[in-house]
Amino acid sequence: MITWQLKSFVELTTIQLYELLKLRVDVFVVEQKCPYPELDGKDHQKDVYHLLGYKGDKFVACTRLLPKGVSYPSVSIGRVAISVDHRGGGIGHRLLEESLKTCESLWPNESIEIGAQEYLAAFYERHGFVRTSDMYLEDDIPHIDMILEK
Repeated sequence: MITWQLKSFVELTTIQLYELLKLRVDVFVVEQKCPYPELDGKDHQKDVYHLLGYKGDKFVACTRLLPKGVSYPSVSIGRVAISVDHRGGGIGHRLLEESLKTCESLWPNESIEIGAQEYLAAFYERHGFVRTSDMYLEDDIPHIDMILEK
């Protein structure tokens, strides 16, 4: 069972911020061997939220929920990360479902745009996203833009 917490940047404790950044660096920088600017100036912007997932007291998953105009003209979900030892049991789907539900609560009836790693296209399509771009390289990783229209 996963427990979800929604926090703005200023609501994060120092431990939560550390765990959040460590998970994202472990996944995107270390595991994917992709040095990139993880601290991109978006985490602390107005109306940006962080969805944190806990299994018991262990931090296992997160997403960043962004209002219109921060990453895309639409609402956006980004920095989707799950700890390596908690993958494969459906946590990814639950994380995305919770993210979508939370976006709908925060920004009702708004479309959601994402920049997805191309190999995850089918995963996002299962949740209603459709591809809106050709493949492009972001930090040397194939990505595509996708949207969930409202």
